[in-house]
Amino acid sequence: MAKILIIDDEKSIRFTLRDILEYEKYEVDDVDNGKEGLEKIKNTDYDLVICDIKMKEMDGLTVLTTAMEFEKEVPFIMISGHGDIPLAVEATKKGAYDFLSKPPDLNRLLVSVRNALDKSNLVTETKILRKKISKTFDIIGESDAIKRVKEDIEKVAPTDARVLITGANGAGKELVCKWIHAKSNRNQKPLIEVNCAAIPSELIESELFGHEKGSFTSAVKQRIGKFEQANGGTLFLDEIGDMSLSAQAKVLRALQEGKITRVGGEKEISVNVRVIAATNKNLRKEIEDNNFREDLYHRLGVILIHVPPLNERRDDIPLLVHKFLKDIAEEYGTAPKNIQNEALSYLQTLNWTGNIRELRNVVERLVIMSNKEITEKDAKAYTSYNK
Repeated sequence: MAKILIIDDEKSIRFTLRDILEYEKYEVDDVDNGKEGLEKIKNTDYDLVICDIKMKEMDGLTVLTTAMEFEKEVPFIMISGHGDIPLAVEATKKGAYDFLSKPPDLNRLLVSVRNALDKSNLVTETKILRKKISKTFDIIGESDAIKRVKEDIEKVAPTDARVLITGANGAGKELVCKWIHAKSNRNQKPLIEVNCAAIPSELIESELFGHEKGSFTSAVKQRIGKFEQANGGTLFLDEIGDMSLSAQAKVLRALQEGKITRVGGEKEISVNVRVIAATNKNLRKEIEDNNFREDLYHRLGVILIHVPPLNERRDDIPLLVHKFLKDIAEEYGTAPKNIQNEALSYLQTLNWTGNIRELRNVVERLVIMSNKEITEKDAKAYTSYNK
C-alpha cells in the first residue's frame, strides 16, 4: 500500500484529499505546515508528497528544495491557487512531478497520483536492478595483477580509446569490457556484444554491418548490424582472433573512416562507436601465420589490458569463493553456506585451467553437494579432476 503525505495549511483541502485517497486504499498522513512536513519526510519513507505552494512560515518551494537534499527521491505533486501558476511552473523545474490548481479536480488528482507512484516504483526497480548488475559485474581481488587491471580501467574508461583485452578463456575479459563501458561517457548508450567465434565466417559481415533485403538467399528483409546498433555506445568484439580476414578488412575500414556499408548495399552509414576487442589468442603469432591483419591489430590495440589467469592470482581465491557463495545463496533464496579455511586452502592449490568461470561452477557444485558447511573433504571429493 502506497504511503502519501499531504502538506497544506487549509484544513478543508487536507480533509478532502485524505478522504478521496483513503477511499482509494492509500495510507495517508497530513500536516498543516512545511516544517512538520519536512520532519515527516526525513523520518518516514513516503511514496508521494502532495504539497501546497503558498503556506505560512515555510512555502512549498522551500519544502520541495529542502526535501530534495534528503536524497530520498520521493515525487512531489504541488497544489497552487490560480495566481500561483508561475510558482507552480518553477516548482516543476525544481523537480516536482506535477502541479494542480485549487480546488483540485479529483479525477485529475487521482490520475496524477497514480502516474507519480508508477514513476516512483520504476525508479526504485531501476535502482534495485542497477545494484544487482553492479554486484554481478564486481571485479573481485586484491592481488597486484588485479589491482593493475582496475587501475588501467580507471584510466582508460573516460576516454574513447580503443582497447584490446587479452587473457585465457574464463579469466574475465568480458567483465573488464563491461566495467570500461560502465565507467565511460557512453554508459547511457548501448553496449553491444559480438562473439566472433560463435558466428560462421560467411555470416560475420552481415552480423557486424547488417544487410539489405535480397542481398543473399536468406536475406528476406533488411537487417541492422551490430555497428549501427552500438551507435553512440560501445561495441565489444569478443574472440576477435577468430574473425575472417575479409571481415577484418571491413572492420579496419569502419575504424579508419567511421563508416560502414551493409552487405548488398551501396550507401555509406556513419557510425560513432567505441570498439573494445578481446581474444585468448596470441595475435602476434596469428599475424606471423597470416591469420590476422597487423594494421587491424594496431588499430585495436591502442590500450592493451591483460587479464591474468586464476593460477597467477591464487591469493584472490578466498575472496572469489565468498563472493560466489553469497551470489549463489541469493539465487537459491537460502542463507550462504560456510566454508572451512582448510577447504579454501585446498582450493588454492588446484590447477584452474577454466579460470574464474570454472571456480564459480565448482563453488556451486560444493553448495549443492555439501551439508551445512563446506569441508576440506567436500572440496577434495568434488574437485578431484582439478589435480
